[in-house]
Amino acid sequence: MANTYYTPGVYIEEVSKFPPSITAVETAIPAFIGFTQTAIVDGAEVFGKPIRISSLLEYENIFGGPQPEVNLIVTITNSETSGTRYTVSYDPADGKGLSKHIMYYSLQQFYANGGGPCWIISVGAYQEFGTPIIEQDPFMDALTELRKQDEPTLIIFPEGQNMPPDTYKTLLEAALTQCYDLKDRFVIMDIFDNGLTLKTEGEILQAAQDFRDAINSPYLSYGAAYFPNIRSTFDYAYTESTVVIVNGSAPNFGGLTSLEKANVKLAIANYSIILPPSAAVAGVYARVDNSRGVWKAPANEGLLAVSGVTCDISDQIQRNLNVDVNAGKSINAIRFFSGRGIKIWGARTLDGNSNEWRYVSVRRYFNMVEESTKKASEAFVFEPNDANTWVKVKAMIENFLINQWRSGALAGAKPEHAFYVKIGINETMTAFDILEGKMIIEIGLAVVRPAEFIVLRFSHKMQES
Repeated sequence: MANTYYTPGVYIEEVSKFPPSITAVETAIPAFIGFTQTAIVDGAEVFGKPIRISSLLEYENIFGGPQPEVNLIVTITNSETSGTRYTVSYDPADGKGLSKHIMYYSLQQFYANGGGPCWIISVGAYQEFGTPIIEQDPFMDALTELRKQDEPTLIIFPEGQNMPPDTYKTLLEAALTQCYDLKDRFVIMDIFDNGLTLKTEGEILQAAQDFRDAINSPYLSYGAAYFPNIRSTFDYAYTESTVVIVNGSAPNFGGLTSLEKANVKLAIANYSIILPPSAAVAGVYARVDNSRGVWKAPANEGLLAVSGVTCDISDQIQRNLNVDVNAGKSINAIRFFSGRGIKIWGARTLDGNSNEWRYVSVRRYFNMVEESTKKASEAFVFEPNDANTWVKVKAMIENFLINQWRSGALAGAKPEHAFYVKIGINETMTAFDILEGKMIIEIGLAVVRPAEFIVLRFSHKMQES
């Protein structure tokens, strides 16, 4: 309503001519769900509660460090030809083996590859060695708590491979359902096999098929799977007093000579920590989003702090991973290329047969635009549902999308080729919609897609001179 003036004089009125703006939401904020050494904030336990951190140091202050290994064996072999060798293994007796709790190492991998802020939900303190991770309820409760948080955009279960496949499958399907319901997050998955035993093409493809057969969610576009596992360059934490020495000057670490101790420590430091790739991939997502944009496919990107992969993927094997002719459940390969290093060599969601949601970058870009537009549009709730409001809303969205087009996220020589925004009576709404209080906006986007297959065509040319 216009102001009413009673006293003669000059009055100033500021009239807003610019539409409100849309700020793009963050796109690579993962939530890691798993076991930790502890979980204490301000002297109180926070198990089961989502906690936001921004660095590995902050993680250590709240959740502690890794679980020290207690089953390492170092075999010292003397040879006249090759000298003294130190070989590291572990005791698999009674199913103890290496620690199943790898959250700390996964966070190391995440930050080494470009990660930033993230959320941690600890489902409990480390279990005893040999205790299987079979309890599903703490993880489901963690997903319920995560649903209440607006910021996370990625969901990861670092210890998923150490669970029974049925348990991990249930968690992944629940996470995909949450992503579909909220439409602002995405699941990064590891296939069931831990990558230690897969050697032949048949074993690899069988593991892929087992994973595909297990995941039966209708919301496949909200997740992507990666394979194989990676060999991290980080060091195991271990308790020196538990290291068993074979063929050395003493059966335990404490009885070795100073030189032998130094060599044993070096051998253990060189013993690779094998991790599922999801945490490293999440770091790459963050790195690519920050340097290029969420619309850039997070592929053909090198993995850092990685010395190798647990099995080599050939073109023949990858064709069966990348394209699933039956259900379309693509699995992205991580491969070593001579002279180029270890690369993520795939950019597909699990909905690989869909022309709309085949690519990770397309799905995640739509998530970003939808969530950003939703948050900005909340300012217009209960505003008059008339042409004045429609003009403001349309201008707000168009300004945002023009900037997206200029940054390279949308394809088209001109903005009108890259997107459209429709709103209005007899265009997106009927008179009855307006009576019901509905303001309906239709947005179309021509998102850039990755050049997954580059075809070079060569032919002979006749001599002309």
